Amino acid sequence: MDMHHHELSVWGSWQFAPEAVIPLLLLTYMYMRTTKGLVGVRQQIFFYSGILSALSVIISPIGARAMDYFSLHMVQHITLMMITGPLLVLGTPNSYHPTNRYFKAATNPTFSWFAYASLMIGVHLPVPHQFIMNHPWAHTYLEVGLYLLLPYLFYFNLLNRNLVGRRVTPAMSVISLFLMMVPETLTGFFIYTAPGSLYDNMYSLNDQRIGGSFMWAGAMIIDAIWMAFAVFHWIKSEEKKSQDMDAEIAAGNDK
Repeated sequence: MDMHHHELSVWGSWQFAPEAVIPLLLLTYMYMRTTKGLVGVRQQIFFYSGILSALSVIISPIGARAMDYFSLHMVQHITLMMITGPLLVLGTPNSYHPTNRYFKAATNPTFSWFAYASLMIGVHLPVPHQFIMNHPWAHTYLEVGLYLLLPYLFYFNLLNRNLVGRRVTPAMSVISLFLMMVPETLTGFFIYTAPGSLYDNMYSLNDQRIGGSFMWAGAMIIDAIWMAFAVFHWIKSEEKKSQDMDAEIAAGNDK
């Protein structure tokens, strides 16, 4: 297979991408209508930043040329999975804890971890990646959708908006995020260090290595940020436990 040809200027390429933009706009509209009085300014900033981060790599040249350049594909991938997903979780109302059995199953800590890791690795294996890049519908309607959905399910338990009713302890949140660095960084490492094209010369070797370096280094940096956030929640959780114990001791002494 010949390497992709790029006749148009990259930065002159933009797209509307209604299959992604319309659902994101509908989600924004529903958020505005249903969360009045339920979220603070900070949570709103998180949510709208998440929406904007998704749009920035879908309608921009990054999204328009993601199938032509591996490096741009990787930027889109990293943004949607490691930035958009967590931001949307942090923007979700504290009271949002669905009892729907399908949602509970999808956000099961073990299932969501392996689903996220499988997507992370799977879409960059040579055979699946070449299939996706040679079938635009697979990228447009399947890959991008999974990039938005699975990270939300994964981070939903780990970046909880409040410190009560958690399915995952703050300590396990930190551990889970740390363990996710393994498939993320190793994927980027093996792509970067590959001696030749992994994708049948679909991209230049330099482009492939740039994409691998984004995944390798970028994932570590972004993961470190979310781990710091989880550690902060862990510290706050321990402080709350200490305060509750002090309150119980004080109440017992007053009797």
